[in-house]
Amino acid sequence: MEIAIVEDEELIREQVCRLIKSQRPNCRMEIYVSGEELLAARHKFDLIFLEIQLEGMNGIEAARIYRRQQENAVLVFITGIREYVLEAFDVSPFHYLPKPFEEQKFLQVFERAAKEALKRKHWGEDMILVRTKSKSFTVHRNQICYIENRGKKVEICTADGGEPIEIYATMAELTRKLGEGFYRCHRGYLVNMAYITEYDSDSISLAGGAKVYLSKKKHGEFVKIYMDYLQKEGGTVI
Repeated sequence: MEIAIVEDEELIREQVCRLIKSQRPNCRMEIYVSGEELLAARHKFDLIFLEIQLEGMNGIEAARIYRRQQENAVLVFITGIREYVLEAFDVSPFHYLPKPFEEQKFLQVFERAAKEALKRKHWGEDMILVRTKSKSFTVHRNQICYIENRGKKVEICTADGGEPIEIYATMAELTRKLGEGFYRCHRGYLVNMAYITEYDSDSISLAGGAKVYLSKKKHGEFVKIYMDYLQKEGGTVI
């Protein structure tokens, strides 16, 4: 596991390094004193301890930019000012460590963050990270039944019949991320072909009872792609 420590106070840096080594001596650690240094390194870290109040670019802005390089990194903010907490929601921090922190508290947070980082490292293509305004969590791509466009938001509808997950995203972005096995059957819908039970000239029925629109212009393309999908997955076409 690769860890970055971005902290401009030497005593805090030394304390964090010592505590990490005491728990996971084989971790690779890199030390930076500013957000600019972290970004200039252009390295993908699994876990980042990041001071919010830094000289120059603050930690929240550095985190926003870093997310474009590595969206799955686990972020733990270190801060002495609680007012920053709301401002940092959009970068989905895993935890906040207020200064000064107790060593036992740091170790508890570190162990949870390290486990989360290792889990995210092995997600591969089967998991996607979903962010709402207040939290982030993972969804297994095979559990997604369909996605519906809601203007600036989308609703992810899962096979377990739970409440749809509403997030800010574009259909084009999710089509690209989910890739093979999903089909954009209409400007308003993206379906997981594994859950298709029936279709006609203008609609597709899905397991669980949902029914979505099929664009008439896409009908021919859809049939071909769906038949190819079934044969590839070992299905029988009669």
